[in-house]
Amino acid sequence: MNQKTLWLRTAAPVAVLALSLTACGGSGGGDSTAKSSTSKLQDDKAESSRELATGESATSPFKEDDGKVTYSVLAQKIDVGTEADTKKMVDDPAKAKGFVPAVAHVKYTHKGGSVVSSYPSVGENVEIYADGQRGTILIGAADDAPGCESDTDIENWKKGQSHVLCETYMVPKGAKELAVHWAAEDDGEPYIWKFQNS
Repeated sequence: MNQKTLWLRTAAPVAVLALSLTACGGSGGGDSTAKSSTSKLQDDKAESSRELATGESATSPFKEDDGKVTYSVLAQKIDVGTEADTKKMVDDPAKAKGFVPAVAHVKYTHKGGSVVSSYPSVGENVEIYADGQRGTILIGAADDAPGCESDTDIENWKKGQSHVLCETYMVPKGAKELAVHWAAEDDGEPYIWKFQNS
């Protein structure tokens, strides 16, 4: 069975492509080049310290509505679709020309802390990067691909239980390296798992 189309079982008919491109450039201060070089070096160092091997999980506290929970987080894989899949998934295919959907499968295991009564937020801080550039999130994409669970179906999540939550992004067709980034906070330093796109 074709793995690339298997996950696209019931894609939302009118998912919206969030065209939020990363802003580039700065204010143009005299020493901005030196600062940006130093900043980039620090970012590269920080990124390498949070990069995990395939199959390696990160353990981190996370604030849910019910209180603090410690999770083990593992990016299992990224399923990549086709341009035909893109046309079926987005509201305006012209905006997504040259892009394909990528679905990150991330496994979260409750290691301790509060019971999550419903609607866990831990899966919301996932981003997908392609060849070093952040992809574009696909809002409204179905999360019921094979192996994916819906956060709306999870109730009374207790210690020892695991769930796989998925996030869909659009990435350039033909990207060589894909990466899943997950952070415990919106602006926190992410854990990173890299996958080769075959």
